[in-house]
Amino acid sequence: MKNLKYIIYREGDYYVSQCLNMEIASFGSTIDEALANLKEAVELYLEDEQAINNFHEVSEFMLGEFAIHA
Repeated sequence: MKNLKYIIYREGDYYVSQCLNMEIASFGSTIDEALANLKEAVELYLEDEQAINNFHEVSEFMLGEFAIHA
C-alpha cells in the first residue's frame, strides 16, 4: 500500500486534483468528485505494472504563493 499526496484547487467552474507522487491529474464539479476522479485515474494508471516505476515518494511539501510582475 502506498500513501499518495495530492492537491486540489479551483479553476473556473471546476476543481482540479493533482497527484504529487505521479504525473496524474483529474477534475470534478466538487472537491469530493475531483478527489474520487483522481483516485480512479491513479488506480487505472497503476493497472499497468510498469507504471509503478513512475511513483516517487513525497514525504514533505509546502504549498505557497508569490507574485511576479509580468
